[in-house]
Amino acid sequence: MKSGIERLKVLVTLVTMLFMSDIVFAEEGNKNIPGDGVDSVAWSRRLIHRLGIDGRPAYIFPTNSFLKGDNWDQKPIRQSISAHLKYSFQYYPNSYTDRIYRGAYQGIGLSWYSFENKEELGNPLAVYLFQGARIARFNPRLSLNYEWNFGVSFGWKPYDEYYNTHNKVIGSKINAYINVNFYLNYMLSKQIDLTAGVDLTHFSNGNTRFPNAGLNTVGLKVGLVYNFNRNGDCFSKPFFQSPVPNFPRHISYDVVLFGSWRRKGVYVGDGQVAAPGAFAVAGFNINPMYNFGYNFRAGVSLDGVYDESANIYADQYSSDRFYRPPLSYQMALGLSARAEYVMPYFTVGIGLGGNVIHRGGDLKGLYQVLALKIEVTRSSFIHIGYNLQNFHTPNYLMLGIGYRFNNKYPTFHR
Repeated sequence: MKSGIERLKVLVTLVTMLFMSDIVFAEEGNKNIPGDGVDSVAWSRRLIHRLGIDGRPAYIFPTNSFLKGDNWDQKPIRQSISAHLKYSFQYYPNSYTDRIYRGAYQGIGLSWYSFENKEELGNPLAVYLFQGARIARFNPRLSLNYEWNFGVSFGWKPYDEYYNTHNKVIGSKINAYINVNFYLNYMLSKQIDLTAGVDLTHFSNGNTRFPNAGLNTVGLKVGLVYNFNRNGDCFSKPFFQSPVPNFPRHISYDVVLFGSWRRKGVYVGDGQVAAPGAFAVAGFNINPMYNFGYNFRAGVSLDGVYDESANIYADQYSSDRFYRPPLSYQMALGLSARAEYVMPYFTVGIGLGGNVIHRGGDLKGLYQVLALKIEVTRSSFIHIGYNLQNFHTPNYLMLGIGYRFNNKYPTFHR
């Protein structure tokens, strides 16, 4: 049976294929730009294709005894370095899409990591989707930008009870890769950009295998980006710009079905023991959301979940025997507040809620949700999320599909 993180790898491959088809669609869409007096630049779907390289030296947070020096070398593991190769595309300056989403770009990246301990951690590769945009522009050449990366990393050397006993940080060969960075972008010429900033990175397996302490870094980012077909328009503002069409505020309804697998630690005496095997998780979200504008929507969500690991317990005399409670102790219905940041192709959402119908134990308390919705068609999307309990306890991945009803959101990028 594949673990949830392996299914995430399949999802990233599928999304990559869909992503490339969207690029072709956008290029073909230029043939249908309105004419007869309509501002063709504003409606343009022409793309600027970009190729970038990054170097990212980083400091590793010593969150585990293994990283503090309890390893084969008996030395702290404090530094990492990575190299990134990235393809992206963005819409032409002064088009509606460029102005609404502040020069948004999106693409696919490949990176290589070294953690100064190849024998116990490996030198993993990461394949990821990314998106960024402008936060502030200081002058025509200089801007402050953000970027997020999300994907899978593989090639790790995970914990093994016989051959890699010290590594209590990484428990699987494939792990999720999450990064956010903030940087200055300076246009050296109409083709080349220089980037420099700071970044934060997290690796973990989403609680699909033990151990799952994860690895976190903070560091610097320095890179160059080559823009293949950018012209001199990027350095100037036109004398006239067609006003961006007014956004039709409305309520839409997202319905999401998700599932995954997880591991579970059960308290026995004063410590935790890993329950054998993986446990299924399945659920749904129904979210009515008010669309305030092109970039933001917020609302509430009705959240149902079945967690096969909820409220399991061990024999008080033997940690080798585990018992499952009745089904009603493993199901819950909750309510959460949701907010989403909307961009072309991707929507990033957060949620905070609590179960209101449950039988207690593992299902009581607050839960938090971080989710990425990846556009497939105008109203359908792939859902990749993670659920935390009480702001610190890892819960489960949320891998699924969704559909948006009553979707009146205008799109200029498709």
